[in-house]
Amino acid sequence: MQHKLPPSSEFAHLWTIDPQVVYLNHGSFGACPRVILEKQQRYRQMLEKEPIQFLMKNIEGLLDNSREKVASFINANPEDIVFVQNATTGVNTVFRSLKFMQGDEIIYTNHIYGACKKTLEYISRQTGAKLVEAVYPFPIGSSEQIVQAVLEKVTPRTRIALIDHITSATALIHPVETIVKELDKRGIDTMIDGAHALGSIPLSLNEIGAAYYTANCHKWLCSPKGAAILHVRKDRQKEIVPVVISHAGYDAEPFTERFFWPGTWEPSAVLCVADAIDYMGSLLPGGWNAIMKRNRDLCLEARNLICGALEIDRPCPDSMVASMASFPVSVSRDEISHDYKSFDLLQERLFNEYGIEIPVWNWQEPGSRLTRISVQLYNCMEQYQYLTKALKD
Repeated sequence: MQHKLPPSSEFAHLWTIDPQVVYLNHGSFGACPRVILEKQQRYRQMLEKEPIQFLMKNIEGLLDNSREKVASFINANPEDIVFVQNATTGVNTVFRSLKFMQGDEIIYTNHIYGACKKTLEYISRQTGAKLVEAVYPFPIGSSEQIVQAVLEKVTPRTRIALIDHITSATALIHPVETIVKELDKRGIDTMIDGAHALGSIPLSLNEIGAAYYTANCHKWLCSPKGAAILHVRKDRQKEIVPVVISHAGYDAEPFTERFFWPGTWEPSAVLCVADAIDYMGSLLPGGWNAIMKRNRDLCLEARNLICGALEIDRPCPDSMVASMASFPVSVSRDEISHDYKSFDLLQERLFNEYGIEIPVWNWQEPGSRLTRISVQLYNCMEQYQYLTKALKD
């Protein structure tokens, strides 16, 4: 590394992130605070000290505590929520439970998360269901373009739509309430992939009203990796079964019972969800609302700085930005990597020469690429100023 690193946020010491890295990629895998990692270790010690007592007598009450805490946080009913490993598991759980017929249509968008598109491709191959892509641009002028793109693809054969709440590559907040209501009018269910929503924007699942909603707890909620929620509306619960069928069986009632016991497992990440909600909410006087506002305000400020320095227009309205923002990056065709395991050359240079950890990836064809900033409490404006200089260099 050839450059002096900028100072860290006043909250940085609460995380274990390497101080020699300017970590601007919270959106990919999240980062868990020290206090919650210590709490997770205590749960693990309880498990290993007396596995029978912990897994067969104590676990249910602890799980109920996490479920009730997260339900209150997102205005949902605890009996409609189950825990899964991650949002990709949530999407798989729903689509592999539903019974599709030859010719049924599944709408998704060109901004879909890559793993979820692979899931839909598998469902299509196994069942004969047809995948229908709703396309809208990035940069984008308004959220109405998304609604229009989705509704234009509706036909009498449309069965369900998979819509991101906040996209991964392009970091756009989608108008999911409007989309859900419009599709409901047409008798079409919606599955919302809210991987980046929980802890990033205020949520009310009862108001959104989607048939299915999944969200990661390990990203903006800052729980350990391996914890996510799947919310299923009461009138759709009967047909949804876990990816892993275990002792409770596939038709156990209530709905939550089917997901209670996935075989021998290590539940500490899920149990820490309640602790993460309480701990993170204690870090600013205004609680979670203050955290979300602080992160969004800093994200918008950093976005304006970067766009101005690179002489590019803001890629979307401010109203579509939460705690992440993406930008087009000029590139020659032969520099683009296509393997999801690979690192883009620009990403490698930013890390090796500047100590900046930030994603750079393909976006659409013909060849182009994006980079994306994330904002969490451990980040500060000086880091984005440093990034801006590196990108200009």
